[in-house]
Amino acid sequence: MKRLVVGAHYGLMDWLAQRITGIVMAAYTLLMFAAMLGGAAASRQAWHDFMANGFIRFVSFLFILSLCYHAWVGVRDIWMDYVQPAAIRVTLHVLTLLALTGYAGWAVQILWRL
Repeated sequence: MKRLVVGAHYGLMDWLAQRITGIVMAAYTLLMFAAMLGGAAASRQAWHDFMANGFIRFVSFLFILSLCYHAWVGVRDIWMDYVQPAAIRVTLHVLTLLALTGYAGWAVQILWRL
């Protein structure tokens, strides 16, 4: 018997994206922890100087994007699994996307305002 697979076929890509974004977030957390131990948070000026570094801004931006995409995949799966009425599910998807986009924009504004 031949099995017919149907659907959007994005399960593997989402699984991989969750793992990659998780690794990015873990690496960033370790970087920040090492920076704290190294005195980056010793004073407001030291923290400002640390966060004003172009490389740190770049990896912070990657962290923000990873966090938002990671959250999108997880929350989207929750809506798809547990919310049955399509209209409510689509509304929740849109609201989630708008919130995550707003959070990312706000975080980028903070990063580049330094």
